[in-house]
Amino acid sequence: MSIAKKVLARQKRKARSRSRIHGTAQKPRVSVFRSLKRFFVQMIDDDNGITLVSGLSASNKGAAEKLGAEVAEKAKKAKIGTCVLDRSGYKYHGVIQSFADAARKGGLQF
Repeated sequence: MSIAKKVLARQKRKARSRSRIHGTAQKPRVSVFRSLKRFFVQMIDDDNGITLVSGLSASNKGAAEKLGAEVAEKAKKAKIGTCVLDRSGYKYHGVIQSFADAARKGGLQF
């Protein structure tokens, strides 16, 4: 499978999941993006179209765990306890799983 087809397939999966996921100020959407060098996370209020909390790290499991704890701490300061995880078409595996587990340990509920 060519790279263009892989990207297109992920974008289709992302669009399908985004049609069902919606974030609010009380329960924001946690959107993740994974590149070869970085891992990006945003807590988004879709009602107002604003980013409440964001963070980035290197794209490996150890850095994702640290980012999960950091995002959970920022969410506590912003008085956010629950959220919806938007995997953006990626599998719940590896870096994304490490981030989510660390965020749960930090007090976030998905």
